[in-house]
Amino acid sequence: MTKPTTTNTGVPVESDNESLTAGTQGPILLHDHYLIEKLAQFNRERVPERIVHAKGSGAYGELVVTGDVSKYTKAKLFQPGARTESLARFSTVAGELGSPDTWRDPRGFAVKFYTEDGNYDLVGNNTPVFFIKDPIKFPDFIRSQKRLPGNGLRDHNMQWDFWTLRPETAHQVTWLMGDRGIPKTYRHMNGYGSHTYQWINAAGERFWVKYHFRTDQGHEFLTQAEADRIAGEDADYHRKDLWEAIERGDFPSWTVYVQIMPVAEAEGYRFNPFDLTKVWSKQDYPLIEVGTWTLNRNPANYFVDIEQAAFEPSNIVPGIGFSPDKMLLGRVFSYADAHRYRIGTNYAQLPPNQARAAEVNSYSKEGAMRYYYNDPSVPVYAPNSFGGPHADPERAGDDGSWEFDPTMVRAGYIQHAEDGDFTQAGTLVREVLTDEQRDRLVSNIVGHVLGGVREPVLSRVFEYWKNVDTDLGKRVEEGVRAGLNGGAKPAPSQG
Repeated sequence: MTKPTTTNTGVPVESDNESLTAGTQGPILLHDHYLIEKLAQFNRERVPERIVHAKGSGAYGELVVTGDVSKYTKAKLFQPGARTESLARFSTVAGELGSPDTWRDPRGFAVKFYTEDGNYDLVGNNTPVFFIKDPIKFPDFIRSQKRLPGNGLRDHNMQWDFWTLRPETAHQVTWLMGDRGIPKTYRHMNGYGSHTYQWINAAGERFWVKYHFRTDQGHEFLTQAEADRIAGEDADYHRKDLWEAIERGDFPSWTVYVQIMPVAEAEGYRFNPFDLTKVWSKQDYPLIEVGTWTLNRNPANYFVDIEQAAFEPSNIVPGIGFSPDKMLLGRVFSYADAHRYRIGTNYAQLPPNQARAAEVNSYSKEGAMRYYYNDPSVPVYAPNSFGGPHADPERAGDDGSWEFDPTMVRAGYIQHAEDGDFTQAGTLVREVLTDEQRDRLVSNIVGHVLGGVREPVLSRVFEYWKNVDTDLGKRVEEGVRAGLNGGAKPAPSQG
C-alpha cells in the first residue's frame, strides 16, 4: 500500500501535482501552505552553496537598444538608443561548485539590468523551455538530478524515473540530450527568458512577450566524447574561456530579440502560451530585434561580484509584468527567499545587487549584516507625516494584471488545440533536427541510459521516446539492448 504524502507535521497533502490557484490561469494563492513549505524547505537544503546553478561564471556588460519596441513597452531600458549596464551569470544546473563545466546539463542564463527605475532581472536558460510546468514539482525534479542520499553518487536511473513519470519533461529532455546539452563555451550558446512575461506600453496596452538572446559568436557545441575529455583535463573550461576572451578584448555579444503576442490572441492560440514546456512558433510570432548585449568587463573579485550575485524574477520595472506562467509565479517567491537564506536578509546591499542607476527609498531596516540605512530623521513606518517616502502608483505604473477565474482549484493549464506533452518534442526531432543531429541525439540518449537505468524504469524510457517519435524510440531501444548485450551502437538514420 502506497504511503500518503504529508506535510512536515504529518498532515495529509491534497496534491503533489498542482499548486492552488485562483482559477486555471489565476495567480498561485499564498495560503497553499504545502507549496510554500516545499519551496521554503527546498531553499534551505544547502549552506551556503546555491542548491541549483551552483557552478557558474559571469561578467559585466551593456545592453544597447538599436531597434524600436516602444509601441509594446514603456520600460526605459528598451527604448530606442537606451544603454543599460548589466551583470550576467552563466551556470550549470545540477552540478556542485567543483563539478566540471562540460557535464551534460542545461545552462543558466541570468541577466541583471541596472536601470534608472531599479534593477530588472531576467532569469533564464540556454533552452527556451523547461522540464516542468508547475513549481510544486520543482524540488522533486532537482532532487532527482542530484545525488543519492546513501552513497552520494549521481544516478541515471533516478533521473529517468522522474522524467518518464512526468511526460511534460519530454521537450526539454530532447533539447538536453541533443547538441544544446553541452555548449562549446558560454559565448557560443543562446539565452532565453524561457517564461512568458508581460509588456505594457505607455497607453496601457498589454502584450505577452518571450526573450531570445542569440549568440553573435555562432552557435556551437561539444560532442559527448569531447566534453568527457575536457571534464578530465580542465573542469573550469567554460569559466576560463569567458574570462580569457574578455581579458584579451574579444568581447562576446548577443543580439536580443523578442516575440510579441497580443493579449487577445492567447486564449485561442494552438498551444498554451504560458506553459513553460512549450515554445511559440516563430512563423506565428516572428522575432523582433531589440538590440545588442555585450559583455566587456570581468569581475574585480569573483566571490564578491559573481558568487554573491542574486538574480530574481520578482525584480521588474515599470513597463514589464508577470503572466499566468505558473513556474514564473512560483519563482517570484522562491528566488528571493533563497537569497535571504543563502547570503542574508540584506543581500540587496551587496555590490552586485545594489541599484546603480536608481535611488533606493525603502522602509527596510536592521537585520544581519545591515550596512546602508536611512537618516535617523526618516520615519520607519508608512504612511507618515514627516517626510518619509510614499508609494506613487503613477510612477510605478501598471503592474501587469490579467483576468482570471477567482475559484480556488488544483488543476493544470487550460488545454489548447495542439497541446500535448510529446507534441513539440516530436516536432523538434522530425522537423528541426538534421540527420546528423538525430544520430547524435540517439547516441547521447543510449549512452546516458546505459549509465545505470534498470527496470521498471528502462521499459518506460523506451515508451517515452516512442511517444516523442516512433523511429527515435525504436532506435533508442535497439541501441540500449545492443549495449546491454555487448553489441554495437545503433546505425545512423537513413533520413
